[in-house]
Amino acid sequence: MSNPKTPIAVQADEVPPRTKPSTYPEPFASRMKGREKRQLGDVFGLTHFGVNLTRLAPRAVSALRHSHTQQDEFIYILSGHPTLRTDAGNTPLAPGMCAGFKAGSGNAHHLINDTSEVVVYLEIGDRTPGDRGAYPDDDLQADLKDGKWHFTHKDGTPY
Repeated sequence: MSNPKTPIAVQADEVPPRTKPSTYPEPFASRMKGREKRQLGDVFGLTHFGVNLTRLAPRAVSALRHSHTQQDEFIYILSGHPTLRTDAGNTPLAPGMCAGFKAGSGNAHHLINDTSEVVVYLEIGDRTPGDRGAYPDDDLQADLKDGKWHFTHKDGTPY
């Protein structure tokens, strides 16, 4: 039986953007300027995986470069030409291209929009509890506890 408040279908670009642009603590949150996420999976009450329609303004980044211990991630480029930065280096992407990041691989990744056009992509990830995020370029680590990310310095001290 469906929940009467859960829609059957929506226009993805009409879903309101996330109110808080980033869950990172400062000084990292301000580095997400120009990124807008519309949490499509949440509209339908999905609990096992998330789906975001994400827009990156020119010169914006998708996230800090990171990897997950428990959660898989997948991206699909809808428009624009971002650069995917991983441990292997930079890979130019174009509409119709996709990339996946297996949990536990340690391959840190993020997208960079170093063009003058907006980039739009779908990001899909599971919500496996007990996940840990590693950020090799920054003094940051993250632990998923009770459905929320908790950020600390790499030495374990809180932000």
